[in-house]
Amino acid sequence: MKAVYSEAHQSHDPQFFLVRGKVRRTTEQPERATRLLAGLDSGRHTIIPARTFGAGPRARVHSPDYLAFLADGFAEWQALGDSGDEMIPNIHPMRHQGAAYPASIVGKLGWHTADTACPIGSGTFAAACAAADTATTAAQMVLDGEDTVYALCRPPGHHAYRDMAGGFCYLNNSAIAAAHLRQRHERIAILDVDVHHGNGTQGIFYARGDILTVSLHADPARYYPFFVGYAHECGTGDGLGANLNIPLPLGTGDDPYLAALDTAAATIRAFSPGALVVALGLDASEADPLAGLRITTPGFRRIGEALARLNLPTVLVQEGGYLSDILGTNLAAVLAGYEAAR
Repeated sequence: MKAVYSEAHQSHDPQFFLVRGKVRRTTEQPERATRLLAGLDSGRHTIIPARTFGAGPRARVHSPDYLAFLADGFAEWQALGDSGDEMIPNIHPMRHQGAAYPASIVGKLGWHTADTACPIGSGTFAAACAAADTATTAAQMVLDGEDTVYALCRPPGHHAYRDMAGGFCYLNNSAIAAAHLRQRHERIAILDVDVHHGNGTQGIFYARGDILTVSLHADPARYYPFFVGYAHECGTGDGLGANLNIPLPLGTGDDPYLAALDTAAATIRAFSPGALVVALGLDASEADPLAGLRITTPGFRRIGEALARLNLPTVLVQEGGYLSDILGTNLAAVLAGYEAAR
C-alpha cells in the first residue's frame, strides 16, 4: 500500500492545551508524524509526496469566510499589538440567538472555533493546507486506479466543521477526501474509527444523502466532543438515514469493538458506495494518553482486516493517535491486517 506525506506539517507546533483548568503542552505534536512514519517504514510502504491542489478541494467543504479567517487571521491577530504567539479564543457566540458575524479578529476567532484545543500559530494554516493536500492526493491516486492509499495527515481534521475549528482540527481532511471522490462516484461512505466522534464530518454532511457518515467512538456522554455523537442522530432532510453513530462504553476492548464494527460494515454495504474514506484514528489504543477505549495492537490488525473486507476503493486518512511507544506499531498493524485480508 502506498502512503502520502508532506513535511509541511512541521510548521504547526501548538503549545496550548487546557485540561481541567491547567495549561499543558498539547498532545497533537509534530513527533506524532515521526512515529507514524516509523510505522510505515516497518511495513516497507512506499511514501509519495503530497501534490498541491490549491484552494479548490478546501472550498468544496469549508465556507469562504472560514477559509479567509484561517488564511489571514494570524496577521490580523499580530496587528492588534501585544498579542500572543498563538490565537486562542476567549469568547464564543450564541449563534442560535441570531448572532452577527464580527469585524474584529477577536470576535472572528471565537466565531470560528468550537473550543480552545485548536490554537492557531504562524504556520498552522500552511500545515492544515498540506494535510488537506495529502488527503486529496491520496483520493486522486484512488481515482487514478490505486486500490487503497493511506494519507498521513497532520493536523487531523474530523472535528472541523464547515466554518469552525475544534479538537486539534482545522480543515476536515476526511471530508475533503470524500468530496474529491464524489466527483466520480455517486455515493461515498466515511467510516470513522477514531476514539472521538467525528462531529465535524457529521455536521458537514448531515443533510446530504449521497455521503454516508458512520462513527464508532467513546460515548460522548462522558467524553469529547460531549454534545453530539449520540445514537439518535440519523441525519436530516435529504440526509435522513445517512448518519450512523455507534457510541461505546469507556474502556471498550477488542471483541465488543469489532462486533460494533461489523454493524457499521453492514450499514456501509447496504448503502452501496462507490468508494470509502476511513477516518483512521489510532487513539482507541490501550496505550493512548487520551485513554478512552482499550484496543490492543492485535485488535488494530483485526480492524484493518475488517476494513479490507468491505472491498471498496479506499482512502485511509490519519486522524487521532497520540504519543505512545506503540503508535507506529499500531499503524503498521492496521495496514498489515488490511493487506493480508485484501
